[in-house]
Amino acid sequence: MTLPSILFYAFIAVVVIQISYYASFLFSFGIKCAETRLKKHIPVSIIICAKNEAENLKKNLPKIISQDYSDFEIVLVNDSSYDDTLDVMNAFKVKHSAIKIVDVRVNEAFWGNKKFALALGIKAAKNNYLVFTDADCTPNSSQWLSHISGNFSEEKSIVLGYGAYAKKNFSLLNKLIRFETVMTALQYFSYAQLGVPYMGVGRNMAYKKDLFFNNCGFNNHMAIKSGDDDLFINEVANPTNTALCFTKESFTISEPKTTFKAWILQKRRHISTAHLYKLKHQFLLGVFYMSQLLFWILGITLLVIGFSWPWVVTLTSLRFLIQGLSFGITAKKLEETDLIPLTPILELFLITTQLSIFIVNLISKPKHWK
Repeated sequence: MTLPSILFYAFIAVVVIQISYYASFLFSFGIKCAETRLKKHIPVSIIICAKNEAENLKKNLPKIISQDYSDFEIVLVNDSSYDDTLDVMNAFKVKHSAIKIVDVRVNEAFWGNKKFALALGIKAAKNNYLVFTDADCTPNSSQWLSHISGNFSEEKSIVLGYGAYAKKNFSLLNKLIRFETVMTALQYFSYAQLGVPYMGVGRNMAYKKDLFFNNCGFNNHMAIKSGDDDLFINEVANPTNTALCFTKESFTISEPKTTFKAWILQKRRHISTAHLYKLKHQFLLGVFYMSQLLFWILGITLLVIGFSWPWVVTLTSLRFLIQGLSFGITAKKLEETDLIPLTPILELFLITTQLSIFIVNLISKPKHWK
């Protein structure tokens, strides 16, 4: 058998794998309708960990404070900031009795570790139901807290939400960031729906305080600078205790990075935790990424050498069709429809960027969360 033939059969296998993934995403999450649950107003603690976020707190805290919800407190954690973050927190506390401040001083053993500061905030929270977001996030509506907390129940102790990024016109980087965010959401929502929850995003998620302490909090990965959201969820989530919340009112919106350098540094921190996921999650995510990468490498190679190009074009078109349905329906659901026509280009940019990040992270690890 010739080398081109081997490459062609490998390409067929890769396309089958990719179609299987995207079809499972389509039928597990893509076609699932968002459910609104606003049955109860349970006591909730919103926890926001901030490091040098004075300006973002000034802009976003008012929308947190003004949530249309009857019983909640806001725990603001100042993680050793050296700007006016603590002063801003105190100014809000004077006006709003529901605000509680946890001031975390510099600790040599945990310097640069968000998990230590976040754990102190969780300990200080008076309620069992905890909702997490970031200082640079703003709720998409005054019903955000109602939608997220409405998914808690006796059985459901984790709620995974969607943290979007603000749209910027005429910016390829902005589209790439939002594309990666939708792809990540498509995966973690789909896997959770299939009974294999593996992560959440700290910009918009919730879990019970007793779940945190009954599982020893972040102790098993405290030395890892990132992973306060995905590593903890990877550790404690299971098919029965995890709920999904993706109504439009439940979104949070964050300001995206404005330079490729800043975004790459952010993604390096995020990707650095993947090797600590459970083996089944590493396998599923690894096969998906490798099949994505090989789809492009093998497809382009076969087209360049002209081997069975009608079959290559047919298989490529079929894969793009299934991907387009899966991603397109999800993008519409998450209000990111402008990304749909650019899906192939953005995917190629993303997988090559991720490959470079993997390589760089093998050489040196990110050291701080900020």
